[in-house]
Amino acid sequence: MSTTTLPTPTDLTITPRDRKFERGAQSQRLWHGGRVEATAIYNALSSTFPKGEAYFVESVRRFREGTPPRLADEIRAFTTQEAIHSREHDAFNRRASDAGYDLAKLEERVEYRLSFSRQRPPIVALGATMALEHFTAILAHQLLKNPSHLEGADAEAADLWRWHACEEIEHKGVAYDTWLHATRDWPRFKRWQVKAKVMLFVTRNFLVDRTAGSLELMRQDGVTGVRAWSKLLWYLWIYPGMFRKIAGAWGKFFLPGFHPWNEDDRDLLRRYVASAGALPAPAPRKK
Repeated sequence: MSTTTLPTPTDLTITPRDRKFERGAQSQRLWHGGRVEATAIYNALSSTFPKGEAYFVESVRRFREGTPPRLADEIRAFTTQEAIHSREHDAFNRRASDAGYDLAKLEERVEYRLSFSRQRPPIVALGATMALEHFTAILAHQLLKNPSHLEGADAEAADLWRWHACEEIEHKGVAYDTWLHATRDWPRFKRWQVKAKVMLFVTRNFLVDRTAGSLELMRQDGVTGVRAWSKLLWYLWIYPGMFRKIAGAWGKFFLPGFHPWNEDDRDLLRRYVASAGALPAPAPRKK
């Protein structure tokens, strides 16, 4: 694939889909096919979203003033999508708590990471958001592309994750385009150097914190030690191997000319729409 920068498609429409999941449903503890490790990693991921996505919105909106009109509109749509995601994952997390999980340690870790970032200049927060949005988008791509990641999961919970993944792909260029606008006067090498350092830093934190969070939730189900590590590492890196399968897409972030929309994966959105009866996805980009 060429490394020439491809901008966000001009025919892209970012569509907030205001959905509500499992209101009033009885909480199922091992909702992901009865598998402790699968339930744990998704619960650990969800624990980050209410505060994390509010942080993303805060970071991007600080740089909205003076952006081109189209990007300003995309930031508004991004803000709406992320607010709905936060609401639904807050509800998802309450159901996990109702099922007996204590998420306090995981949520405290998220707050620690965010408080550290907020002590730095706003451009650092935007850089972290830009990197994490790419990370989230490649996870979303893999989730929609490969049904094995949600195989056996509770149907309503699986639909929440697919809906979230769909919208993460749809707005995957917003934070990056805001970053490009905010750093438009920087030398090219400085821009690359900063974004590379930020991605390496947030990736390390993501892997360490989500692994630790998953192991903590597995401990609450009585699975510890070598057994917990082996189950979790197999699930994440072997089969279905989410972390292994996103490695190539993660690495492309460091290439010259990278842009999230170098890969136009809106076919996954249209497939989601066809299967879920969601709002229409945008038309494919002409090449």
